[in-house]
Amino acid sequence: MYEKPPVVNGGGIQKHHVATTLNYWDDPGDGAAPTPIFIGKGRITNERPHRAHRFIVTDISGDEDQYTLDSHGFQYYRHESRENLFTDEQAIRTAYYDECEQLLKDVTGASRVHVFNHKVRRGPTQWHHLGLKNLANRGPVTRTHVDQSYVGAELRLRWEFPTEADELVKGRYQIINIWRPIEPILKDPIAVAGAASVPDADLVGAEMTEDDFKGESWVVRHSPNHQWYYKHRMTPQDVLLIKCFDSDTAVARRALHSAFEDPDHRNQESRQSIEVRCLVCYDV
Repeated sequence: MYEKPPVVNGGGIQKHHVATTLNYWDDPGDGAAPTPIFIGKGRITNERPHRAHRFIVTDISGDEDQYTLDSHGFQYYRHESRENLFTDEQAIRTAYYDECEQLLKDVTGASRVHVFNHKVRRGPTQWHHLGLKNLANRGPVTRTHVDQSYVGAELRLRWEFPTEADELVKGRYQIINIWRPIEPILKDPIAVAGAASVPDADLVGAEMTEDDFKGESWVVRHSPNHQWYYKHRMTPQDVLLIKCFDSDTAVARRALHSAFEDPDHRNQESRQSIEVRCLVCYDV
């Protein structure tokens, strides 16, 4: 359950909705597959064309409890980590991974959680466009996407659990990202789209190879019907859970997400955040 922040001036929480642009895949319309992305050996190659479209991103501050993983594909959660710098890779992979696994078990009731990788982001906003292909300069991803397609989710499950996958696919499994600010967020916050506002027809499978793993993500065709949300001034205790996949077809199965520019805060220091990617399995 999300703990609501203090009430402002005796009334409701003061909202900070943002008029901005979000970048969608620029579909050439000829049936061609999206340009593949390659990540590895300390570099990233992403030449996939995108086009900006205008949206209002709605601030859900004070209403966090209305948005859950099963209803919208995302959920805000209050969680205090013992880690605060996120500069020690070993500490991230041990103590912080353990925290994340327990957090998701607490939230979802899942029997098993497996962290398969993480990304720390401290680089500039336009790191792709500036020619900064060194992953040490990794910044926010300002392109609408879902990390795994339905096909890509099973590819990841089979990569992580090669001897168990045939049994695990018989039960419910999910891929959920745990996204946390390292410092309070003003510049380049993260937006998530309500799952019900995004039909499968708007999603296109796109190849993405990271090191030795060839997976598939979703890129997105633009629609003005997509409904985008965020929480203003997230702190390191404000965790965002983003569902990338759910094998249960009766609930929200995935949430688009993207960093976006808030014009009021474009001159702030570069955003610092960490996201941890998790496979979540339930007893058959």
